[in-house]
Amino acid sequence: MVRLLAAAAVAALLASAAADGPLATGLVQQGRHHNTESEPMCPGLYCGKSITNRNGSQLQYGECGVCPRGERTNNSKICDKCNESPDLYDWLYLGFMAMLPLVLHWFFIEWYSGKKSSSAFFQHVTALLECSAAAIVTLLVNDPVGELKIRSCRVKMLSDWYTMLYNPSPDYINTLHCTQEAVFPLYTIVFIYYAFCLVFMMLLRPLLVKKIACGLGKSDRFKSIYAALYFFPILTVLQAVGGGLLYYAFPYIILVLSLVTLAVYMSASEIQTYKDLFTKKKRLVVLFSHWILHAYGIISISRLDKLDQDLPLLALVPTPALFYLLTAKYTEPSRILSEGGNGH
Repeated sequence: MVRLLAAAAVAALLASAAADGPLATGLVQQGRHHNTESEPMCPGLYCGKSITNRNGSQLQYGECGVCPRGERTNNSKICDKCNESPDLYDWLYLGFMAMLPLVLHWFFIEWYSGKKSSSAFFQHVTALLECSAAAIVTLLVNDPVGELKIRSCRVKMLSDWYTMLYNPSPDYINTLHCTQEAVFPLYTIVFIYYAFCLVFMMLLRPLLVKKIACGLGKSDRFKSIYAALYFFPILTVLQAVGGGLLYYAFPYIILVLSLVTLAVYMSASEIQTYKDLFTKKKRLVVLFSHWILHAYGIISISRLDKLDQDLPLLALVPTPALFYLLTAKYTEPSRILSEGGNGH
């Protein structure tokens, strides 16, 4: 009987020591780790958990929902702050969206100023100053405020631009709204820029036009400004609806439009030889402007990932103009009609 009691006491001591030892601790930790990993992740592509409390190394997370502005979900469905800098392609996209109102300003100024108006040049310069000032102010008011730089989230796929289409319904009844700017700030910064462009235009352009556009009639002086009041809402809707599509397609849009507009301009100006280019300075300005657009499109497509292979592509910039000048004499309408009349 005494031996049995002694054996039971020894077994109890060993069990107590084992419970307090590393084996038991490891089992408890493994169980806790398993419980943490077994927690369900947030549904959908863009729903995540925000950090609600930070106590040293321990973090407390809220419920699944939309991430705050300037954050997006990571692979663990946790909202992370966007601390990366835009890459070259992102800056080229922003440059394209910034050029759109400037090019439209210049087009309508030239369209409504008339050939004999001396105010067109000053209006062109004013439009450039307006858009430049708007771009600088836009960068200054974006995060980080007061600096000419921005922090952003990487664009991973087309759906990042249209998060409102990916709100999940876990129970097929209630919708969990997780609409956010996953491409922060590439989506909203364009709207801010357009707003500042409109403000600067309304502050500067009417005074300038009233002072220097004396050669135009009263009804024609402000037509370029009226045109801007139409195309700015159109650009805003275009960015709101097709921002993601423009992000991926803008290099090809630049190349196609620059080629078409260059061909139309050279045809309308009856430029058929190299000498015709040098008769007016304006023609050279238009030609070099299109060459800049060609180079911009080529750089946007190649992204200059491999400089030794991509930089030689810039040699193709003058090719469309040279091709036009070399083949213009073969497509001249009067020559085609005369040869047709002679039976050739």
